[in-house]
Amino acid sequence: MSPRKNRRNGEDRPAVSGSWSGGLQQTEEGPDGDWVVRTVVPANATKPYRCPGCDQEIPPGTGHVVAWPLDSRGLEDRRHWHRGCWQARLRRAPRTQRSRGAPRY
Repeated sequence: MSPRKNRRNGEDRPAVSGSWSGGLQQTEEGPDGDWVVRTVVPANATKPYRCPGCDQEIPPGTGHVVAWPLDSRGLEDRRHWHRGCWQARLRRAPRTQRSRGAPRY
């Protein structure tokens, strides 16, 4: 009897375009376009970032993802997201800018 393999077949996995020292990099297709998404492991998260999904800080040492449009030409399009915020980005309503004195209803 041969040993059991606990591996998924390649059809279940997202398209992986490569890896880098911090984690995996893959291409994701969505209704908001095609994105390159890179996983940042906690050991390589050395700086704080502001998540565009929740507008909260991602502190150093916290695993997260970096995403940018596939057709991007520069580093200025990269954004650091909490994993959950990235996955929920299509379910969120557009953010509204309010003045300081405006009530939140």
